[in-house]
Amino acid sequence: MGGFFGVVSKERCINDLFYGTDYQSHLGTSRAGMVTYHPELGFKRSIHNLENDYFRSKFECELDRFCGNSGIGVISDTDAQPMLMNSHLGRFALVTVAKINNKEEICEHLLSENMHLSEFSSGKINPTELVALLIIKGKNFVEGIENVYNTIKGSCSMLLLTEDGIIAARDSWGRTPITVGTRDGAVAVTTETTAFPNLGFDTKLYMGPGQIVKITADGYEELRKPNKKMQICSFLWVYYGFPTSCYEGRNVEDARNELGRVMGREDDVEVDGACGIPDSGVGMAVGYAEGHKCPYTRAVAKYTPTWPRSFMPTDQSRRNLVAKMKLISNKEILNGKRLVFCDDSIVRGTQLKDNSHEFYESGVKAAHMRISCPPLIYGCPFVNYSASKSELELISRRVIQDFEGENPSQETLKKYATTGTPEYNKMVDEIAKRLQLTTLKFTTIESLVKAIGLPKDRVCTHCFDGSSFYTLEEQNQQ
Repeated sequence: MGGFFGVVSKERCINDLFYGTDYQSHLGTSRAGMVTYHPELGFKRSIHNLENDYFRSKFECELDRFCGNSGIGVISDTDAQPMLMNSHLGRFALVTVAKINNKEEICEHLLSENMHLSEFSSGKINPTELVALLIIKGKNFVEGIENVYNTIKGSCSMLLLTEDGIIAARDSWGRTPITVGTRDGAVAVTTETTAFPNLGFDTKLYMGPGQIVKITADGYEELRKPNKKMQICSFLWVYYGFPTSCYEGRNVEDARNELGRVMGREDDVEVDGACGIPDSGVGMAVGYAEGHKCPYTRAVAKYTPTWPRSFMPTDQSRRNLVAKMKLISNKEILNGKRLVFCDDSIVRGTQLKDNSHEFYESGVKAAHMRISCPPLIYGCPFVNYSASKSELELISRRVIQDFEGENPSQETLKKYATTGTPEYNKMVDEIAKRLQLTTLKFTTIESLVKAIGLPKDRVCTHCFDGSSFYTLEEQNQQ
């Protein structure tokens, strides 16, 4: 995924920038960067690898070298950024939260126009650099950003630090969020509103899909109106959103509580309590306990001193080890109990299988699993919500393949994705069996959409049902 933060202030901005960017850390573990601008000293930039360390420890010793009253920062799960550019539009720095599926095609087209790309040690195309090159093809920043919207397949939200402020542009479908906040003498923009309260910012604007806004220390102005149609990622509220953040005015923890309450009211299983799998399963478990009228219990704890919430390493064997090491079962609470365990989702099933084994080793009598989203049937072409490289890494797709053989038809997949069909029930039972669960239930798409509080056609649920409401051509006609 990834997240960014930007601020323009009437005073030196580095403290706001540093802590505001740090509040994006739950969104990525690959690269991080910050850049500030000073009218006399220009741009000051730093980029670090976060794979073996945390954002604060990497950047804290460098803070005194940053100068100026404006800056942008990013936590990225993919490429090294910010990018620095000098063009006919002027000098600017750029950060993105993006998934670009046609990188190679764009690269070949740019090279055919005699443009050049940097070479990185990873040997991979840097998507933020591609976005920068698409921007400078425009006569102005707005036209350049619209060129990005019209060219990429996937999604892209961005912040540009210019010589006279910050330009924020939300993905044309609104798949990822951007929010503007203000306080006396400063304006900030962020992916996660959780960055605002402790820095004294009040939320003023949830940017719309495709909307472009310019930010200065005196306020903000709209450069491009938002598109009418939207497909914001529903997984924001399920998994990678921080509990205190809000998107489209809807709080993450509140939505998770509601998902749990609904499932708890409808569930007829007899249990001694409900337990959340840290971190993103906790909110659902609190709601479930309320709805089911059973105690909430912390039978599983996360060792937070060295295992803060983060995405998993890309290496599968290390991912398996991390999944096991960071969660600790409380045997004294588990022993002899019938418990409902609540979690955000089941992707590969690796961590959950380890968890259920630990539960039974600790003496639990029954382990009922409740998931706050529907089964993941389709890979996501729009945002990087997991490290999965193939749909067959999804446990649901492996089960379907075992039942149906390779390359099941879209019609067949739809049957498995529809709650209550014989195919759906067979798949869920098999997943429960493989993960050694007493029972397993998933939230329905209808309940998820209702908890988010937006119309279905404004929420992307592609990974659950394969739906895609609008074509690129339809979006560009707005």
